[in-house]
Amino acid sequence: MRNILSATLVAVFTCGFSVSAQSAEDDAKSVIEKAIKALGGEEKLSAAKGLTWKTKGAIRFGDNENNYTAEATASGLDRIHDEFEGDFGGNQFKAVLVIDGDKGWRKFGDTSMELSAEDLDTEKRRFYLQIISTGNLLPLKTKDFKVESAGEEKVGDAEASVIKVTAPDGKDFKLFFDKMSNLPVKLVATVRGFMGEDFTQESLYLDFKDFDGIKRATKHVVKRDGMTFIEAKITDFKVLDKVDPETFAEPK
Repeated sequence: MRNILSATLVAVFTCGFSVSAQSAEDDAKSVIEKAIKALGGEEKLSAAKGLTWKTKGAIRFGDNENNYTAEATASGLDRIHDEFEGDFGGNQFKAVLVIDGDKGWRKFGDTSMELSAEDLDTEKRRFYLQIISTGNLLPLKTKDFKVESAGEEKVGDAEASVIKVTAPDGKDFKLFFDKMSNLPVKLVATVRGFMGEDFTQESLYLDFKDFDGIKRATKHVVKRDGMTFIEAKITDFKVLDKVDPETFAEPK
């Protein structure tokens, strides 16, 4: 009798957990579908073979604010060409970062070097977080990403639906979607800094505009451990129907 009762209780609790987990997943998928529609629709987003954009902004280190410009081209979540130029304390700084699947390079001045496995993983995470949170939500519909509802919270004065995402690398992050517009407005994730230290990074996405039928946030505010780290504006954004593979070759 005791064994029968124990088995029954296990079955009840297991069933309840499964239903709850499935409900959380279904709720998250519903939020994602609404967001995809708000951003331009699955057909329009799927047709984009690549994206390219220009950014200008400021990076803060303590009390020092440093202006920069950047230009990036992306194809999928693991092919990126990013060029960065800034003024740090009166010193001009130029860098190029390229990721091509399981390889990557960083170039400072005339010197190019291949990324270590650890640095490659760090940069790939940084870029997939950026690309997914600013518009390309389609990967969240694949089996590579696990999604579940994480309730509701306020972003500023607006109510937002929150989903927890587990990426293929096993790391989690949270995305926040405005309940009125259904657009992604915030991301919270643990990221690695320049010196190998981990930060809780909060990214806010503001001032959405339409570019060739795809909506894109044109203002980003990034905070690390609660302190403003980056404020940036997108000055140009284009959807590409093809991308030259040489874009993601080792920088020369």
